[in-house]
Amino acid sequence: MSTDSGELDVDGGANPEAGTPAANAKWRKWHTRRRNVVITGISGRLGTLLARRLHRDAHVIGLDRRPIDVLPRDIEFHQVDLRRRKAEDLFRRNRIDALVHLNIMHDPRRSTEEHHNFNIVGTQKMLDLCQQHGVGKVVVLSSANVYGPSPTNTQFMTEEAPLMGGTHFEAIRDLIAVDMACSSYFWRHPEIETVILRPSHIIGCVNNAPSNYLRLDPVPTLLGFDPMVQLIHVEDVISAIMLSLRPGVRGVYNLSGPPAVPLSEIVARMGKQTRPLPEPLVRPFFKFLFRTRLTSFPTAEFDYIKFVCMVDDARARQHLGYAHQHDLDAILAAL
Repeated sequence: MSTDSGELDVDGGANPEAGTPAANAKWRKWHTRRRNVVITGISGRLGTLLARRLHRDAHVIGLDRRPIDVLPRDIEFHQVDLRRRKAEDLFRRNRIDALVHLNIMHDPRRSTEEHHNFNIVGTQKMLDLCQQHGVGKVVVLSSANVYGPSPTNTQFMTEEAPLMGGTHFEAIRDLIAVDMACSSYFWRHPEIETVILRPSHIIGCVNNAPSNYLRLDPVPTLLGFDPMVQLIHVEDVISAIMLSLRPGVRGVYNLSGPPAVPLSEIVARMGKQTRPLPEPLVRPFFKFLFRTRLTSFPTAEFDYIKFVCMVDDARARQHLGYAHQHDLDAILAAL
């Protein structure tokens, strides 16, 4: 598959971290019938974009407990909680070839218990179903945020860097737990081609912390800090997921977009002004705003505009054939 066409190449593209011969053989039979691919979290912006690209090449089955208004007619949608019996019945009734797991809750307003139950229990349920029903490919969207911002970080972290994102940010701990569970699954089930993607800050028509932060005007910054920042366009993330569905691809991959630039340059390119504020005043002020629902930007996110958290995506570019298609101006225009 090329990053331009978004088509699945069923016969080529095996990477150096290829799966077992049995897994590869299963994948190379895809061309004999129309493939069934489950997308969890299809009601979200990422899930919808992926479904619209993927449905031309596969039969897409979308799962989400949230409703969705518009999807192509040939996409099968089920409004269901992943932890419920109804989700398991779908795996029994259909021969599922691949699972793309996007259904991770990122809502710092929800309780820790609710986050844990939905994210970790839901993910483990999906992984168990894939193992029980012979699913050949599992793609999980994690985040480069699992590495965490820190003054001691190396310039660009590889996939082997420790996952320290939850040290000061409780909401990231579930994401780290999900990432680690999928990494363990990768080793316990070599017959299943498991791919974990860790993109840098995703920007576009999505409702996430980086996009919401850059939509502020003026943009608050911390006095004395101007970290280098990596951004990636949402469509480039979709392209990386499509590439991950190729036969023979497995492993953990960082993803980034154009070269990193200082935060101040990003704000300047948007034609906005920064508002540098002293950190001792910023955190309690934004904590009050967040608690009173006057902002959706949690205070723990300020570490990401204070310290660097950048990744090396050479492995994805070499093994997946990934190449970003959107430069910085295109990314910012998508906000």
